[in-house]
Amino acid sequence: MISDRETNTIYFSELINKKSFKGTFAKIRSILKSYGIEPKMIPNTNDIWARDYMPVQVSKDKFIEFRYDPDYLQGNSEDIETRELKTYTDIVCDSLGLKTIKTDIILDGGNVVKSENAIILTDKIVWENKRHYTKKKMIKELHNLFEVDKVVLIPWDEKCEYGHADGMLRFINPDTVLISSFYETVDDDFKKLILECLDKAELDRKWLRVSEKETEDNIAYINFLQTKDFIIIPSLNKKEDNEAIKVISKCFPDYASLNKIEKVDMRDIVRFKGALNCISWTKLE
Repeated sequence: MISDRETNTIYFSELINKKSFKGTFAKIRSILKSYGIEPKMIPNTNDIWARDYMPVQVSKDKFIEFRYDPDYLQGNSEDIETRELKTYTDIVCDSLGLKTIKTDIILDGGNVVKSENAIILTDKIVWENKRHYTKKKMIKELHNLFEVDKVVLIPWDEKCEYGHADGMLRFINPDTVLISSFYETVDDDFKKLILECLDKAELDRKWLRVSEKETEDNIAYINFLQTKDFIIIPSLNKKEDNEAIKVISKCFPDYASLNKIEKVDMRDIVRFKGALNCISWTKLE
């Protein structure tokens, strides 16, 4: 499995460079250029959340294309605006000349948090595919598709309609995850369920604590962009930014020691319930 820390190429939807987000993208692009990286743009998209509709890279030449058909974009016969936000992965991949392996599993890429030998998803995937897959059959199929030893399902925080694991935790290394401390304090029962799933998978954890009283906005810090070259942390332009950088630097000392941890103001995108991992797609070329 290609982990985030192995990737070396970054893509964004062409829409990210439109008027609404042009300033933020200019700041991101400036950071990338300082590392000698020119981001690539994805054509034929209908929203900026590239991570969700792009395929998941398993090996250098193996890309899994899931059915990008999330419930929150279903709408109804009169809800034209919602349905028009859906991006069609096959059209995008054809435009990029990207060959994929298709599966009938409904899944958003933002619900796939990966390491070299494991993936973590919220169990929303079971609910979305219940007509065709039992939980047992789903886990078996994910093992086969991703070629990993561990498939870990954590509980879906149903207060978040998207149900994406990348808004909850990320891998530090193959054996340890970093969890947004919002989930440490907001609900003891929910926290217990998450930890039970990680314990069963024999995964250690650390908490991304940035404040004595965590708020939902602080979830954005876990949604950082990671490649082999750097980590870019979403900034909310508040004092918690510095604490997020401090904790992430301690968790990723190989990046921190080389001054490869950056930050960028993401407030205009965070207000739409996403951040840096959500708007980017990375791969190993």
